[in-house]
Amino acid sequence: MSDDLFDKLPSSGGESYDGSAIEVLEGLEPVRRRPGMYIGGTDERALHHLAAEVLDNAMDEAVAGHANRIEVTLDEGNRLTITDNGRGIPVDEHPKFPGKSALEVILSTLHSGGKFSGKAYATSGGLHGVGISVVNALSSLTRVEVARNKELFAQEFSRGVTLGPLQKVGAAPNRRGTAVSFTPDTEIFGDQQFKPARLFKLVRSKAYLFAGVEIRWKCAPSLADDNVPAEATFQFPGGLADHLAEQIGSRECVTTQFFSGTQDFPRGDDGSEQGRVEWAIAWPLYSDGSFSWYCNTIPTPDGGTHEQGLRAALTKGIRAFADLVGQAKKAKDITPDDMITGSEVMLSVFIRDPQFQSQTKDRLTSPEAARLVEAAVRDHFDHFLTDNLERGKALLGAVMERMDERLRRKAEREVKRKTATNARKLRLPGKLTDCSGEGEGETELFIVEGDSAGGSAKQARNRKTQAILPIRGKILNVASATADKIRANQEIADLGLALGCGTRKDCNPDNLRYDRIVIMTDADVDGAHIATLLMTFFFQEMPDIVRRGHLYLAQPPLYRLTAGSTSAYARDDAHRAELEATVFKNKKVEVGRFKGLGEMNPGQLRETTMAPESRSLIRITLPPEYEGRAAVKDLVDRLMGRNPEHRFQFIQNRAGEIDPELIDA
Repeated sequence: MSDDLFDKLPSSGGESYDGSAIEVLEGLEPVRRRPGMYIGGTDERALHHLAAEVLDNAMDEAVAGHANRIEVTLDEGNRLTITDNGRGIPVDEHPKFPGKSALEVILSTLHSGGKFSGKAYATSGGLHGVGISVVNALSSLTRVEVARNKELFAQEFSRGVTLGPLQKVGAAPNRRGTAVSFTPDTEIFGDQQFKPARLFKLVRSKAYLFAGVEIRWKCAPSLADDNVPAEATFQFPGGLADHLAEQIGSRECVTTQFFSGTQDFPRGDDGSEQGRVEWAIAWPLYSDGSFSWYCNTIPTPDGGTHEQGLRAALTKGIRAFADLVGQAKKAKDITPDDMITGSEVMLSVFIRDPQFQSQTKDRLTSPEAARLVEAAVRDHFDHFLTDNLERGKALLGAVMERMDERLRRKAEREVKRKTATNARKLRLPGKLTDCSGEGEGETELFIVEGDSAGGSAKQARNRKTQAILPIRGKILNVASATADKIRANQEIADLGLALGCGTRKDCNPDNLRYDRIVIMTDADVDGAHIATLLMTFFFQEMPDIVRRGHLYLAQPPLYRLTAGSTSAYARDDAHRAELEATVFKNKKVEVGRFKGLGEMNPGQLRETTMAPESRSLIRITLPPEYEGRAAVKDLVDRLMGRNPEHRFQFIQNRAGEIDPELIDA
């Protein structure tokens, strides 16, 4: 190849790309550059995640048996202080960092802490050694005071930078533990303030999660109101059972006695403690119910493997009881959803080295948690049912009523599907690959992006329960289109025919031909845009479908990581970084990036995105009170409607939250 060819290549016109263009971020600078990777963003939820990180450290001391009192104080100026009477962060010199105390290393170095080996903490919420250092990096001023060996030490930081050496403040004969005070940085979070009500609820829930701790709440009088007192003390000897009793109040339940208890897990092969589980469950007669899942006092709102273990224990237990009372044949179709739909469920596990889906720990993924929880809860549930046969029969009857209702609705949908397929076959869209509806599972329609992804999905699907409808790129934006234009659009017409439930005032969710509608698009910007357009369609044209919880978003992976015989899938860059720091730590990793669903082979697509036992779905919901739809409609109209000024204003208000790398891309 001649050198002339290279001479003809066009110049980018930008600066040269050489070694000097490669940045090496040191200390806590990565956190400030990319806060979303560590706390999930810079919104209100992320701001309060800082408080949770510090409080979780104090709770770890309590759970480990070294502290029994925690104080949380919110002052004016958005300053939060969390104090415990535990052992106190070590202040002696760190052996790997001469001249630096262990406290300074912990506060100013990522992946440093005492929770990696399990020697200092048997179970803990902190895992990666990034929590307190991230709080420090994202705060304009952080002050840490440590009382150890009857002496008081203090050190201050600003935006992750140490302001001075560790100071010995003086004697502290009647004090021990750690106090962390911090003010979130306005450069990161803007003018957002801690919400007293949200912090108050967080503090109260932590006290329920560990009966041996007393948590004291204080806030400036100017921040208190009718729902948030200036001072309060929480200690609940009954743990989750106390919490459930308060939450149920005077509501009538299927069983007058709640199913609650606690159980230590069996010790490991090496004799080490494996943790324990605590649960409290009630079945109200007239209620939508709610679920609260925790691991090592950390809320896991998306559930996870501990939830799977509880579901399995309850389902197998009720089926065994049905066999005992001669109703095994009738109860064989009971599912985990039949057991917990409409119930009030609280589950808290303490396990060693838990694995979470991300740094924000929304979902527990530790495989052993399912087995441990199922084994621990199952025996107690069997006793709960058989110790009082009338109580057991009452619960079995309620669960079977729910099962019968589910099966009745399913049968009606099957009749509609067969009618539509046989009597009105020509009216179904030609691109639809329907399911037979003959399986035991609930039926699903996957709306996929393009024929290539559709072809892969058809091979990956369960033919009995999963239908595939490919759409061509970005559908019409119904929020800015006229009614005539919507009716004339072929993609929307096909979608309406496939679902069979009508639109707008004619929408009847009872006629929906599938139990779930799953939007499955590529894990990129275009895919997100298509998903947004589809969600807008359902919100405007079929709101009751969303209201009843039929609409879901698939979560296909963006990366496949491989090291030797170990492989894992990552949803995004943050998840990839987490896997590289945990599962693949100190390993040479091969990273493959999926450009789209069509590039995944059917086996990969089935495993990661379509198989119910291994996939992860996000349910799309409206606010709890349907009247709240007005606020959602206003947001949809502003972001998806005809007026571009509204979108421009939205972008301006949130420009600081955008990752610069996305702009460069």
